[in-house]
Amino acid sequence: MSFLRVSGTKIVDGEGKEVILHGAGLGGWMTMENFISGYPGCEFQIRDALQLAIGKEKSEFFFDKFLEYFFADPDAAFFKSLGLNCIRIAVNYRHFEDNDNPRVLKPEGFRHLDRVIEACAKHSVYTIIDMHAAPGGQNGGWHSDAGVHIAGFWIHKDFQDRLVWLWTEIAQHYKDNPWIAGYNPMNEPADPKGTGLVTFYDRVIDGIRSVDPNHMLFLDGNTYSIDFSAFPDDAKDRWPNTAYAIHDYAIYGFPSTPEPYTRTPEQIENMKKTYKRKRAWMDERGLCVWNGEWGPVYARKEYDGEDTDIINEQRYNVLKDQLDIYRENQLSWSIWLYKDIGFQGMVYVSRETPYMKLLDKFLERKFRLAVDAWGTNDRYIKHMYRPIIDLIKENVAEEHRQLYPPIWNLENRAARLSRTMLVAEYMVKEWADAFKGLSAEQLDEIAASFKFENCLKRDGLNKILTEHAELYRK
Repeated sequence: MSFLRVSGTKIVDGEGKEVILHGAGLGGWMTMENFISGYPGCEFQIRDALQLAIGKEKSEFFFDKFLEYFFADPDAAFFKSLGLNCIRIAVNYRHFEDNDNPRVLKPEGFRHLDRVIEACAKHSVYTIIDMHAAPGGQNGGWHSDAGVHIAGFWIHKDFQDRLVWLWTEIAQHYKDNPWIAGYNPMNEPADPKGTGLVTFYDRVIDGIRSVDPNHMLFLDGNTYSIDFSAFPDDAKDRWPNTAYAIHDYAIYGFPSTPEPYTRTPEQIENMKKTYKRKRAWMDERGLCVWNGEWGPVYARKEYDGEDTDIINEQRYNVLKDQLDIYRENQLSWSIWLYKDIGFQGMVYVSRETPYMKLLDKFLERKFRLAVDAWGTNDRYIKHMYRPIIDLIKENVAEEHRQLYPPIWNLENRAARLSRTMLVAEYMVKEWADAFKGLSAEQLDEIAASFKFENCLKRDGLNKILTEHAELYRK
């Protein structure tokens, strides 16, 4: 079997035949996320809190079982049955090195990753390894697992040195595996200057290529994978065998949509223009484009009531129209995401499982308080935060309110700092305390809630993805 590689604007196999990657992100697993896995704040916070609540041995047992059950052979088999062929695996650097012992590889970090890559390969599904959380945080989001809104990765060179070292170790480990389509060295970087990202890419590519000359690279644009303006004009020669990753979330697929999505020509054209703008830099230079993340979120009857079906029909239409746009370019893509607790996943944990029953009231309150940043609906509490926003507007001139990243407006920044960090921080201990007094057997049953057989399928989403994949086989 040959390695996939980039040829011009296409991904091809060893015989030069084009391979279009249609897949999904495996988020919430080796990088846990609050809205995916059902906790407040960041992963490191709930791991520390659970250890304090139930002890180190039980805590490690629970999280290991969670990793074991979240993705296994039945998941890979189902994924393949949909006609999809690639899974982007989001990983957290903390699985491979410890902040207290940097640059010392934790060999157990590869145990579950090896298992999932092998399970996918068994079903002829490629994988892409995505560094979703880097030392110090490569952006100010919860998903970089740093707990702050300032991306420390770009401030401290040692964080950068550590990630170059780690990627060299990962590449050494997987250099001979052709079922790995390639490496995604950093998810959604947010470098205020832009030049630091280019320098990091130069260094990490040199590190990877020193041990692995074959695997493709997938490089995210700056500012959450939408800005390539600081990238070098000689990228094609400087970074060969590389695809460039955009993330193309459409505003109409989220609660913050400015209007219901009714598939008007204006709405479709707006999505098309946004997509073309994101990929324009690559198109001007004849480079390969990969859409590393995209996709709507979905309403839930327990939270959205009788409007659920209407909302979700609109979201499915957003999905269909984005796929039609992507087909014009034969685009490879990875939708976000494969599995969660019911907000966006292709499959999601049943509310009848022990995990969901244990945290039912807690999750309802977390939703009502809009503690998670992703796809949040702040209808219950928006008015409470209005005075903070008004205070800033009344006392800081608009020209001085233009902060990086520009995609965070004042309202969004205030929400991230006040709700998704401050309020979330106060809820972390409560989440962990829910596990107090549970036996190892009970902890195992709770972790097993994430098994494929304990999940429901989002049939509307999966049907659309399958039908799209079939168009290419025909």
